[in-house]
Amino acid sequence: MAAPPNFEEGQSTYRPPRFNELWDIICDGPHVPMKKLEETVPMVPKNRKEYSDIDRKAVEKNYHAKKILVCGIGPDKYNRVSAYDTAKEIWEALQTTHKGTTQVKQSKIDMLTTKYALFRMKDDESI
Repeated sequence: MAAPPNFEEGQSTYRPPRFNELWDIICDGPHVPMKKLEETVPMVPKNRKEYSDIDRKAVEKNYHAKKILVCGIGPDKYNRVSAYDTAKEIWEALQTTHKGTTQVKQSKIDMLTTKYALFRMKDDESI
């Protein structure tokens, strides 16, 4: 059964949103609708009341990406990331948790290298 033609990709409960769109939100951060007050003043964020339909859809993508990330983790990891507001912050926290910082990675490499150098067969072991 095909989806009705008026449904765009990701606008149906039967068809998930395009992965690339959500991945861009996760990597680049959420879309913040901006407005220009004057020529000399830099752009400022819009109030929620000033959002157009396009702005709302763009902002909703962050919440959708956040929901997908949160639904894919267990309760122990949820406690670590529940305070973050954006999908990008959640992703970075999960990356740090699983991969570690560069300092943690280097210490793991050093520890494994030392363990390998000290690897020997024990007296009570056989081949």
